Amino acid sequence: MEVLISLMQKYATGKIISVLFALTMVVYISMLFYSIPAVSAFAPEFPIFDLSPLGYSFNYANELLNSLGVDGRKLYLSTQLPLDFIYPSLFSITYSLLLLWLFSKTISTSSKINYFSLVPFLAGIFDYVENVFIIKMISSFPDLQVTTVKVASTFTILKSSFTMVFFVLLIVGVAVWFKQKSSEFRK
Repeated sequence: MEVLISLMQKYATGKIISVLFALTMVVYISMLFYSIPAVSAFAPEFPIFDLSPLGYSFNYANELLNSLGVDGRKLYLSTQLPLDFIYPSLFSITYSLLLLWLFSKTISTSSKINYFSLVPFLAGIFDYVENVFIIKMISSFPDLQVTTVKVASTFTILKSSFTMVFFVLLIVGVAVWFKQKSSEFRK
């Protein structure tokens, strides 16, 4: 673990993070303003799986997939999911480096707090597993399996939870950094 953190610290520079952040935002904005609305247009009354942070039931999954129809399911597989196979890697790398860079402003590079910078990687891993199970649900529809939906829903919840933990860490890190900067300014 320490070797991984040390390697990441080497690349946790403002320039690298800025480039990665721009790439991450291009993919995120593409999903937010293109692929998600395109898929959602087939079933506007149902948020797609990716946008269900509290998970979903078997009945919900069945209703969503039925409402999407053949064309909506095909678009989900051909447009949203390919982008969502790029995004988790960018999210993981960018935001792990961002946390490490932020932590480097307030704590020692050898502090165990730096392990929290791995939280975005967990969110990314859970996002990939969620995507695999979404593909399985779409591909098997209408022969949807309860177990498949439960596993997919669990990983959706885990992805959402670890994404939220990342944002909490980011807010706390920024607050600590601002507090430290303001106390330095007052001296």
